[in-house]
Amino acid sequence: MKIIKLAALAFLFPVLCWAQAPNFSLTGKIGTLGAPAMAYIDYMDNGVSHEDSVALVNGSFKFAGHISGNAYARMALDHTGGGKGKAVYTGDVIYFYFGREQVTITSKDSLENAVFAGSKVYQEYDAYNKAIGGTIMALTKAVNIDFNRGTPEQQKDTAYMKAVDLRFRKNIQNRTDKQFQFAKEHPTSYFALVALSEAAGSKVDVAKVEPLFNALNKAYRETDMGKELAQRIAASGITAVGNIAPLFTQNNVVGKPVSLASLKGKVVLVEFWASWCGPCRAENPNLVKQYQTYKDKGFEIISVSLDNVKERWLEAIEKDGLDWIHVSDLKGWNNEVGRLYGVRAVPASFLVDAQGKIIGNGLRGEPLNKKLAEIFN
Repeated sequence: MKIIKLAALAFLFPVLCWAQAPNFSLTGKIGTLGAPAMAYIDYMDNGVSHEDSVALVNGSFKFAGHISGNAYARMALDHTGGGKGKAVYTGDVIYFYFGREQVTITSKDSLENAVFAGSKVYQEYDAYNKAIGGTIMALTKAVNIDFNRGTPEQQKDTAYMKAVDLRFRKNIQNRTDKQFQFAKEHPTSYFALVALSEAAGSKVDVAKVEPLFNALNKAYRETDMGKELAQRIAASGITAVGNIAPLFTQNNVVGKPVSLASLKGKVVLVEFWASWCGPCRAENPNLVKQYQTYKDKGFEIISVSLDNVKERWLEAIEKDGLDWIHVSDLKGWNNEVGRLYGVRAVPASFLVDAQGKIIGNGLRGEPLNKKLAEIFN
């Protein structure tokens, strides 16, 4: 019997290895860049994040791996050896979709000017962006150009800044409208799901979004992106003010499970944040002050982190002096509680009364302070 089992395992092992064999490659040639130039890639495949890096040799680099379907990537090129962080936030960066394909990326000087070949998925992505008016990054770049057209005096003028901002917001809204239209007109396209997922936002208009979602190709609805959007649609109903807050249990910083149900009888702020979120960290001093003021009167905070690196999460808690309950499954944007609550951006929060009912959404700063003062004073 043991021999049969071993033989069966020996038979299966090559199959398992084959199943994870590389099914995509991204081969690049950017001028003649060499050491210390580095290329970095982060990509999301069906809810699972991956990252890789490679040194450029005479401008050439290659990434390869295995994906289950279409993947969304951020690629950054560090020309001078400044490291990934500098390359990602201030350097030569592109965002794109690719599939199980052999893709070539070429340019004389930069990723920003690169041409893609060999990718049907990228061609569809490019056509989708042209249909909706461009990527968010392109619109952001355009608004910066718009602002810089002004004289130094104009750039200090609030009316000028307001006019630039108004044009930007109008472009964003036009893009969102076109995304809804694209989803309606191309239900069999993968990018209809991409369009609808982005256009739906955090506060989903169920009457508008759900019919479009249900019309999408079933295979796309069953991807991780599709499931996440379905959760957001469902969450928009269950996390409205007046509803009972969805219960959850997640591990704290020492791996001990903590449940929202265990806090019944207290006023609880369910707060979603991350160590890398600037606005979240900026709000922390106010949360510290409010917690110190009301914790002995029955106020509690349970912070759900969307971090995926435990060390950074713990470092931020200690540095900001956050002396309350912290939980996370370290799955980043795929945090199970975040998906349960339909959280698409941070900071996000839900204020829950002693009976477990949601009495406030998105409260922070003075609106939160005022609400807590009404409750406890």
